Amino acid sequence: MESKAKVLGHPIHQMLIAFPLGLLGTATIFDGIRKATENEDWATASHYMIGTGVVTGLTAAVPGLIDYLEIPENTRAKRIGLVHGLGNVIVTGLFAASWFARRSDSKNPSRKAVALSAAGLGLACITGWLGGELVDRLSIGVDDGANVNAPNSLTTRQLPKAS
Repeated sequence: MESKAKVLGHPIHQMLIAFPLGLLGTATIFDGIRKATENEDWATASHYMIGTGVVTGLTAAVPGLIDYLEIPENTRAKRIGLVHGLGNVIVTGLFAASWFARRSDSKNPSRKAVALSAAGLGLACITGWLGGELVDRLSIGVDDGANVNAPNSLTTRQLPKAS
């Protein structure tokens, strides 16, 4: 199924997700660099990246939801889309909680703040893979002839060859 939220023929959700994934992932890496170097500038950058990542994540969610609502019911794609979307709500919540925990001292984030962002990144790796499964394996948002019940990409079962 083709995306219902497009700009110039391209799905908006797939264009926007690069921002929160990049910002939030890099913010977590910056937390590690801050710890290793004791340079507070890394923590300050992380703080701003998390705030921006949460906002762009919420922005990317809107066209994602529009596309999710168009996936046919009782399909593997619908189930994966639900887990992907709900998982990303949790990811955004973890990073928002991390950002909130940093507000009083963005140069020295607490262990709790860093743990929240690390947990968010771990879950984002899973939900990002699920998003890739939706687009690359099931062709959701890309192709009107999507195979909404294609097997998992980790299985050895092959898809039928296109004729």
